[in-house]
Amino acid sequence: MIRVATDVGGTFTDLIAYDDTSGAVVFSKSLTTVDDQSVGVLDAIAMAEQSGLGVDDIGFFVHGGTTVINAITERKGVKTALVTTAGFRDVLEIGRGNRPDLYNLRTRTPAPFVPRHLRFEVRERMSASGQVLHALDEEDVARCARQCREQHVVAVAIIFLHSYANPAHEQQCAELLRKELRGISVCASHEISRQWREYERSNTVALNAYVQPIIRNYFDNLDAALHRKRISCAYYAMQSNGGIASFEQAVTAPLTLVESGPSGGVAGAARIGSEIGETDVLYLDVGGTTAKCSLIKAGQPKVDAEYRLEKTRSSPGYTIQVPVVDIVEVGAGGGSLAWLDPSGRLRVGPQSAGSNPGPACYGRGGVDPTVTDAKLTLGILDPLTFADGRMPLDVDRARAAIARVSLPMKLSVEQAALAIVRVAEESMSNALKLITIQRGHDPRDLVLIVSGGAGPLLAASLGRELNVKRTVIPTHPGIFSAWGMLAARPRADIRRTVLKPVSEGEMNSISQLFAELEQEATEYFAGTDTARLKFHRRAEMRYRGQEHSVSVAISGGTTRELLSDFHTAHQKAFSFAIMTATVEITMLHLQTEVLSEVIGLPNIQSDERNTLENALKGRRLVFLARENGWVACSVYDRNRLPIGSLIPGPALVEEPTTTTFVPSDQAFTRDETGQLVIWGETSMTRSEGEAA
Repeated sequence: MIRVATDVGGTFTDLIAYDDTSGAVVFSKSLTTVDDQSVGVLDAIAMAEQSGLGVDDIGFFVHGGTTVINAITERKGVKTALVTTAGFRDVLEIGRGNRPDLYNLRTRTPAPFVPRHLRFEVRERMSASGQVLHALDEEDVARCARQCREQHVVAVAIIFLHSYANPAHEQQCAELLRKELRGISVCASHEISRQWREYERSNTVALNAYVQPIIRNYFDNLDAALHRKRISCAYYAMQSNGGIASFEQAVTAPLTLVESGPSGGVAGAARIGSEIGETDVLYLDVGGTTAKCSLIKAGQPKVDAEYRLEKTRSSPGYTIQVPVVDIVEVGAGGGSLAWLDPSGRLRVGPQSAGSNPGPACYGRGGVDPTVTDAKLTLGILDPLTFADGRMPLDVDRARAAIARVSLPMKLSVEQAALAIVRVAEESMSNALKLITIQRGHDPRDLVLIVSGGAGPLLAASLGRELNVKRTVIPTHPGIFSAWGMLAARPRADIRRTVLKPVSEGEMNSISQLFAELEQEATEYFAGTDTARLKFHRRAEMRYRGQEHSVSVAISGGTTRELLSDFHTAHQKAFSFAIMTATVEITMLHLQTEVLSEVIGLPNIQSDERNTLENALKGRRLVFLARENGWVACSVYDRNRLPIGSLIPGPALVEEPTTTTFVPSDQAFTRDETGQLVIWGETSMTRSEGEAA
């Protein structure tokens, strides 16, 4: 069977096909088609067919992309109405009173996605414990339906007070609206989130409804296109929690796809870490538009229960209650534009050249300098072998673009290109420090795994600055998010708000609630052998009187052990613990994973043709910062490198999807599974000391 994954990025659409039997891999890259991303997916499949992909043998297909996040950030969702409890029409408008930056008085609450004239009230009321205080008024629901038809609404979101405790009224309202509004998407909050906090739940259901028809139409088109290509297996979508779901499941809760592509890379990094014996990993993915980083501890990426869209120093953004792998993102990638601000300072990003027109060197009409243009100007990229030779680059156009900033700065084109690269690296370094040092994690204890088409160009420099144990460039780094999707398993995260003290008397009821959640997960994965379901129990806990909680794993131990684990977690998160205070559980979290086959990572078969001499493709002049001039660098073919040989820099390692640059103060090797491992002087010394 052949497993296929496609990942739609801001610039390129990546495809990887893996043969379970032979271990053979076929991959391709096509330019992302912004207007209809499914076209770019089909282009990538067609290119893979030219490389030997047999579509009739495809038995598994997973897809990730930017459809959801693009629809939200570009405000291209559908006309959406909100039906809510009488008196709570303006929850979306009021938001929260806290500011993202305490001393920034220019903070503004963002405009809600549902305008006030499309927010309707109905009479009903539940208590916080789920008791019916006022029955749902069906005449009010009928009135809302009439108003939705008059306003030509395309989607309706339903959010009732305390429906997380008892969703009966939401279920009744949804049933009535679906009968009255045929062909209109209806989404109730309990179908997406059973967590408390009304504003966050309101945002979640409103945005889910806002993009639901878009995703349904997109997946319908993609489904039809795949069937036309004779690909008739089950189709899966990459979720933001690091797992996969069927197309049908994803359409029900499309917000779970908000960070679909990046989470595939995180899943892949966890897989690579386990293969090289490293469970604590710092992962960086540098694409054409952004750089994203994530931390993996004990083999598991951190998954946040809430995600903040469009949060900045002057805006709190939009908080949504969907599980998302903890990712820090900056607007710096291969296609990021370099520009001078009014004071003459060089900036890189967040604007990007994207795929159209793309960097100046693409020859598609771009004239402004990008990081890719800078790397080409410095000689790190080969203009003839870029994208496996399918997209030759224009060095003269790249130099002309760099000159737009070099002349005002009174620098040579090469010095300006170095400055562009350094500014981009600084943005990425700051993001990596944010997710490690500022959260109490020492980068020296971590392995840095870097992927993306632009990542390996910068990886060694970033690894040196952070002083990590070693830097790893995984197999197929330019399409690694797609590769990671083949390492992900079907997964569901179910959360349920409760409010119970941690005591011997309450632990039986907690166990009973978890049993109910496990039954819900079993129904979600209907048709799957229950022996293949793996459950992980966690609880959100806090000291009584606190506002927020910390997450603690529930391993089935005693109440005393659970309290001890909580005190330890609280100490780490907030630097204090109150051993005598009353502790309460605020939320239960059940993570369910289906144990299934994933992409293999077999050892490379020894081949006497893989020698340093055969891998050496030649030498190329590269303008290096430390040497402040042009230096001849050895150029190697990654796939012909011998196993285990330590090769000194400066060097360039080329492969079809990217180029890895190793500076003169570092060395690299290719391990048994094909990973490219870069060692600095400090990391090599440290490794020798550990071995001794």
